[in-house]
Amino acid sequence: QVSLVESGGGLVQVGGSLRLSCAASGRPFSNYIMGWFRRAPGKAREFVAVISRSGSRTNYTDSVKGRFTVSRENAKSTLYLQMNNLNAEDTAVYYCAASAMPGIKTTSNHYDYWGQGTQVTVSS
Repeated sequence: QVSLVESGGGLVQVGGSLRLSCAASGRPFSNYIMGWFRRAPGKAREFVAVISRSGSRTNYTDSVKGRFTVSRENAKSTLYLQMNNLNAEDTAVYYCAASAMPGIKTTSNHYDYWGQGTQVTVSS
């Protein structure tokens, strides 16, 4: 069992930045691929970013490439999402998730554990 708790969400203006954190507890953090997903109002949950167990590989959805950076500190069992140049379309609840599967996974059904989410609101 892995417990995940997100933090760092909030209200920010267009063009601003936020850093989300996801603290993990339970089984060894380095055993898991870690992903970020988001759900905007009235929309389905979508993949945002993923990072490999070692942190050496990452993947992003096209709409956040060049603006968001996913990273992890295995010694602290913590996942991060640095979000820069935010726009209104980034408004959503952001979730971190852990997957025990091999490789890099971008679909939510490959993830075993989920956090409760943190709200990010970008205002103009």
